[in-house]
Formats: sequence, structure tokens, C-alpha cells
Amino acid sequence: MLHKSGYYFGMCFAAAEKQLYYIHKATEGWKIFFVLAVLLPTVTSLLAYYWSWNGWANHPLVRILSHHALPQSSWRAVASSINTEFRRIDKFATGAPGARVIVTDTWVMKVSTYSVYIAQQQDIHLTVTDSRQHELSPDSNTPVQFITIRVASINPHVKSFDIRLNSTEYGELREKLRAPVRNAANVVIHQTLSDIFLETFRSLVEGNLRYSLPSGQDLEPCIGCMQTSASIKLVKMCQEPNEGECQQCYCRPMWCLTCMGKWFASRQDQQHPETWLPSHVPCPTCRAQFCILDVCIVQ
Repeated sequence: MLHKSGYYFGMCFAAAEKQLYYIHKATEGWKIFFVLAVLLPTVTSLLAYYWSWNGWANHPLVRILSHHALPQSSWRAVASSINTEFRRIDKFATGAPGARVIVTDTWVMKVSTYSVYIAQQQDIHLTVTDSRQHELSPDSNTPVQFITIRVASINPHVKSFDIRLNSTEYGELREKLRAPVRNAANVVIHQTLSDIFLETFRSLVEGNLRYSLPSGQDLEPCIGCMQTSASIKLVKMCQEPNEGECQQCYCRPMWCLTCMGKWFASRQDQQHPETWLPSHVPCPTCRAQFCILDVCIVQ
């Protein structure tokens, strides 16, 4: 904001013909610019001065910390406790720089670009409220599930807030929390990469073309789990019959969707999950190569 004032006074020398020294002679645009250049630093200075009264007691962050101070203590003791625990290497931390979630032995914090939320572990109730499945993570070419957890405090002065994290980090978060996490929305949390991949595999296969079972042919139980009927037929659909790595499979439907997904995942390089979706694997029965586009649900 101060650079606006500096710019105006600099223009007084750089463009002397505009007579900016005399505000009443300046154009309407320069008058508005001058008012803003003076007003904004003034308001900012007054606001900072107001915040600094009584040992910064009016500062928004100090007010948040004060809600957690004991009757005979102050916000500085709360800040000291948070600083001490934040320096420990065993804290849980996740999220982008503009939306960090930090959980220490005593505190649950969410730090965003313009706000800070703090709750004490002994005062909170945690509830899983939402889950979002994405076929590709923005950071890597792998499927990802994000869950949203509502943090509500019994302290009436502490506002409830939401934290969002990758489902694979959920187990680590639970280890750091003292309070149980209630799943009010009956959200299925996939805590491993294989779980997330199976869900993505299912959604992609459901978008493929269907295979019509010939008349007179019955579906047998899945030979993988023996609990549900076979529902998958491998049909080369990704390219023309004589093109690419994939091959035509002539096996009858013998596997259910879940077992075929588990087979597909088991044949992948566990160190490089970004290669799973576009990869090719052999048919578990005849060893013909296929990809996800070749997996058809029987109808």
C-alpha cells in the first residue's frame, strides 16, 4: 500500500507538467489515486494500532487463542503449547500450503490462506461427512479418494470446521487422534491404494460396452470368490483385432467384477501406481493380454 503513495510522489517529479504537486489542479483520476494512496496506508496503520492495544488482545488470531486459555492463564500460554508441539516430528500434517491440517498431541488445527481454526482434542467430536472419488490425482496419475471430516468442539466459542484429506492418510490421522471418528454418512473409506484402484476399476468398467450372453448359456459362480455369479467377459474393444498388445480372449465368463479388479491390481508394479490404469495384464485363465477397455460386463 505504501508503494502507491511512493508512486504518486514519484510521478510528481517524473511528470511535472501534470502539476501533481497541486491536488486541486490534478485530473479526476489522479485525485482518486491520491486519496486511495493516502487512505489505505492510514486505515491499515490504524487497524494495526487497534490490534496492538492491550498486548495485541484485539488481534483476530489472539482472540482465537484466548478461547482455549485457562482462567488463570493467557493466550501466550496457548501459543507456547502449540509452538512446542508443532516442533515435534511426530505431528500429523497434510494438505496444500493454502489449506494445511496439523494434528498434535493436544491440538487440531486447520490453516488456510485467510483463516486459522484451532480446537483442543479433548473437546472435539469428529464426524466423516463426505467422500469424493477421483480417477486421477492432481499430483500423480493414480486414483484418489478424499474424505471430509467435521470437527465440532464442545467449547461454545470455537467454531466448527472441516478438514479434508486423502483416504490413505486416514489411518495415520486416527492414530494421532484421541477422540473416535463417527461415520455419519456411512462413507466407505478406502485406506489402501488397492481399495481405491478397485473402486476406480469398477467405475471405468461400468462405462465400457456390455457383452450379451448367448442364449442357452448360463453364468456359473465366479471361480475367484465362489460367492457371486461370474459377470465379466474379456472382449478386445480397445483396438482392431490385429492391432496393439491386447489379444482376443475366448474364455467364457468365469470371474466377477471385483475378482477381476483384484487380479488386475495384483499384476501391477506396486512401486509405480501411476502405470496401473493404462497397463496390460494377462487373462487369469488363458493368458491373453487385455486392458481395462476390454473388460465387459455381461448382460
